Amino acid sequence: MLITETNLGSPDDFYEALIDAHRDLSNEQSQELNAALILLLANHLGDTAVLKEALRHARASVTGSDLP
Repeated sequence: MLITETNLGSPDDFYEALIDAHRDLSNEQSQELNAALILLLANHLGDTAVLKEALRHARASVTGSDLP
């Protein structure tokens, strides 16, 4: 089951680290960094059902549509 409530001990610290990782990158490099991070975390998680649920949530958040 996908956890959608805040689950980070220090979300502001993570957000700052994420922004710092993108600093001084081109848009293309930033997109590549996001893709690499997603694949690394997906591999670490290793649960395809949870990953598919996360994809549905993420897509709904950017399209403004309800979850399928």
